[in-house]
This record gives sequence, C-alpha cells and structure tokens, in this order.
Amino acid sequence: MSLEADFDVADGLLGADDAARFAGVPLERSQRAVIAFVGMAFEARIAAGPGIHVFSRNAQRELETAAASASRHGYRGIISFGVAGGLADELRPGDWIVASAVAEAQGSNPTDAAWSQKLLNAIAGAHHAPVIGVDTPIADPAKKRELRRLTGAAAVDMESHIVARVAVAHGLAFTALRVIVDPAHRAIPRAALKGMGAGPRADGAAVMRDLVARPSQLALLLRISLDAFIARRAMQRLRLRLGPHFAFTDPGIAGLAPSKLTLGDLTDASVAPYRSPA
Repeated sequence: MSLEADFDVADGLLGADDAARFAGVPLERSQRAVIAFVGMAFEARIAAGPGIHVFSRNAQRELETAAASASRHGYRGIISFGVAGGLADELRPGDWIVASAVAEAQGSNPTDAAWSQKLLNAIAGAHHAPVIGVDTPIADPAKKRELRRLTGAAAVDMESHIVARVAVAHGLAFTALRVIVDPAHRAIPRAALKGMGAGPRADGAAVMRDLVARPSQLALLLRISLDAFIARRAMQRLRLRLGPHFAFTDPGIAGLAPSKLTLGDLTDASVAPYRSPA
C-alpha cells in the first residue's frame, strides 16, 4: 500500500510484453478462474498463475467488464491481493491479514466466509480482521492511529474497497488477502511517496531526486526497504502454497488445474490481463 515505491527492483520482473494494455478478457466457461486485483506490477507477477486473471487498480474499467462477464459465465471469485499498511499495533512486516470485512467511506461489506476461513486454515498465524480501503496512501502514524480508532480496521490498502464494490455489484464472492509492509508506528518518508505515481511501477528516479534533496530520509528509507523485502518474500512463499485459485472453494473449478503450484508455474505464467497505463 504505502511502500510500493520500494519495490522498483521487483517491478522489473514484468516486461513490456507482460504489461501490455488489456481491453477485456474473454472469460469462457472452459477457462473458469479467479480474478485477482492488485496495486503494483510486482504483486501482479506473484498473483499470476493457472486459473487466475490479474488486474491492477489502473484497469478498473476492464475489471468491471471482466466481472460482468465472469458472472455470466459461472465464475464466482474475486480477491484483493498484495501489501497493506498496518493499523493495529501488534502487526509487523510479513504478518498476514485475511479480511473479515472491507470498509470504506460508504460503508462496509463482509468477505465470503467460506473462502476466508479456508485461507485462515492455510496460513498459520494469520489475523482475521477488517481492512479499510482508501484512495490515497496513509503515511503518518498519527493518521494511522486515527483511522484505527474510527473504523476498527487492522490494516489499510488502496484496492480492497474497489474489489468489494465490484463483487457486490456483480454477485461475486470476494475476499482480501494482505501482507503487512509498513507497521502502524512507521512513518513513510517523502521520498517513498514521491516514487508512487499513477501507474503500477515505482518511479525510482523520483525517489532518488527527493533523497538527494533531503538526505536525512536515508535511514528510514533503508528500514522501509527491508520491510518491503520481508513482505515480498512472504507473498512469494504463500502464493505457492495456496495453489492455482487462491484456495477458492467453488466446486466448479475443481480439477481444472494442479492442486499445487511450482515456482515454474509463476515464472511461466502469462500476465496478459494485467494492464499498465499508457
């Protein structure tokens, strides 16, 4: 969520062809899959695999189109996957949140109970708690505390509320699976925020320019980079464990893909549905 600028190296995993513009997915019954909605390019690469169509928050129109098609062709699941900022004091980088509900300014929607429980069973030590979706990064610890006090949410991200809206509109089961990257007490330096543009890739040049102008940020930026590394590794390990459909329970997808993923499945997976802005 608020530390995406520190994943610029991981973002390089997506080449120009992988991040091609995408104007719609022919979601046929023979290709039944789960839709994954992510924020950043590195999250898309980790989420990708057999039985998954991946969209970024810069492809909301395409996501709506795919969700409408999905509901007509028998799909049942959509997941918000990626990093999140911690709001609960006990959460540390690498900790997992399986959302019990997704809150936003307009209200709150519960996640699919069966799917969320299956994720909880698969992830030792995962927290089951509400998350809140926002449209801009929450970088200041005081603002994190206030958001926690007002909403009771344990974590905050910039995609889960979009997933909840789409799922409710199209009758899809949904959940949110998020790994903590910045704990509640951690301030996000200006340089990291400068690197977060409108697109899914971090702007490393913007980070460096602000760091040169304000070198006192270096120590905190290095700490955040370490937190980001911990979160990314946690995502990679868990993605392999959850299998092709993010442990979705719909019996209609049984037998369409192997029950386990290998590193090769993710490396070779097409990320064509992932849309980068022009």
